[in-house]
Amino acid sequence: MTEPPSVAWALFVLHVSLQIFIIIRAILRPHREPASRLAWVVVIVVAPVVGIVAYVLFGSTNIGSRRIARFRTALRRLPSLADIGDVEEHPDIPERYLPVFRVGSSISGYAPVGGNRAALMRDSESTIDAMVADIDAAQRHVHLLFYIWLTDNSGLRMVEAVERAARRGVTCRVMVDDLGSRALIRSARWAGMAAAGAKLVRALPIGDPLSRPFKGRIDMRNHRKIVVIDGRLTYCGSQNCADAAFAVKARYAPWVDAVIRFEGPVALQNQHLFAADWMAHVNEDLSELLRAPVAGFDPGFAAQVIGTGAAVRYSAMPEMFAALMGAAQRELVISTPYYVPDEPIQAALCASARRGVATTVIFPKVNDSWIVAAASRSYYRDMLDAGVHIREYVGGLLHAKSLTVDGELTLIGSANMDRRSFELNSENNILFCDATLTAAIRARQQDYIDRSVVIDDRAVASWSRGRQFWNNAIAMLGPVL
Repeated sequence: MTEPPSVAWALFVLHVSLQIFIIIRAILRPHREPASRLAWVVVIVVAPVVGIVAYVLFGSTNIGSRRIARFRTALRRLPSLADIGDVEEHPDIPERYLPVFRVGSSISGYAPVGGNRAALMRDSESTIDAMVADIDAAQRHVHLLFYIWLTDNSGLRMVEAVERAARRGVTCRVMVDDLGSRALIRSARWAGMAAAGAKLVRALPIGDPLSRPFKGRIDMRNHRKIVVIDGRLTYCGSQNCADAAFAVKARYAPWVDAVIRFEGPVALQNQHLFAADWMAHVNEDLSELLRAPVAGFDPGFAAQVIGTGAAVRYSAMPEMFAALMGAAQRELVISTPYYVPDEPIQAALCASARRGVATTVIFPKVNDSWIVAAASRSYYRDMLDAGVHIREYVGGLLHAKSLTVDGELTLIGSANMDRRSFELNSENNILFCDATLTAAIRARQQDYIDRSVVIDDRAVASWSRGRQFWNNAIAMLGPVL
């Protein structure tokens, strides 16, 4: 039995009205490139039902107004660390790098601070060894934040270290992303840490999946990896709390990460970043902890925490990457597993090579995201034409996010060169200026290069028309995804 014409007409009008409303929302959406708005309009027009549902679920880079308010309230309540260090007072930062650090200061409010020392961890296992040893030696507090914390060998060793520290009276605060670490949260080991006395928080809890889209995007996650011990030492890099075998995606193993252990005032900045996340989720004021005096630090290099996320301006991470690329005069080397850039990043990378800077980018040959792999390769031709050297790492998934400039300046942390890191995830990185430590990172990057295959004009020219079409078609969805 067919519906009366009046009913069918009413449904048609309702559908068209909804479609127009969503299109207007997409056009009015702030902080978007024209190409992104156009991509959403095309999707909504060509596939109305799918497009409308997709826009409701993924069209807004918003974790929810209440959460944004809590983050900003936490930042206001915390004491400012902007007055710790002054970029002009650090002669160990060459003049030409000062603008890069100023960009960093404008993002999180952290000025570069001297007096830092650091060491690059050898591999994933040695990183966990060092973290466990530092937690075992903690005297006052342990602060941990991970996007992914697995219940594998490394994950359980860290759980046990937290339990030991909590039982001997050390204040342990543990925060994990509610989606990335769901396996740990659902396990008995999560409750075990609580029973030992650790304070636990699930970052960005999903709650009811059906109502979640109306409160903010479900895939906006806390992607940070922060370890701070006693406010004196901290870790920064790409490694989650997991084995290199990474059981949830074992087919891509080993996962190859880079992590640095820092001692010095930069740990206070990571402490501040952790505290802001913690206070945005928990009614516990950590202001006094940050005001507590810390004994003097030994001489060392200048470093600065770069923390980005929903409470920070939209363009923060792309600005940081572009500033670093623009600062290079001799050499720029980048490793990143995920490359889906906005236009300014791609332009800055190509411009670096065109002005004579030896520019190299290292990607994994096999990526755990087929979408990102295809989108990344759509940019290869333009990069090669500009003179960028492209390498694809063989023998595991290169997960390290590192950028070195002229053998002196390094950025390391959790942020990828993709739109997810730019727009959706909370990320943490450390920028530092030190020739010795940068040389260690550059040597690690060279090891990646030596284990990679060369991607040149001939390799890209050998791709079939079908493959080129696929890569470019997927890349077109970048502004949407």
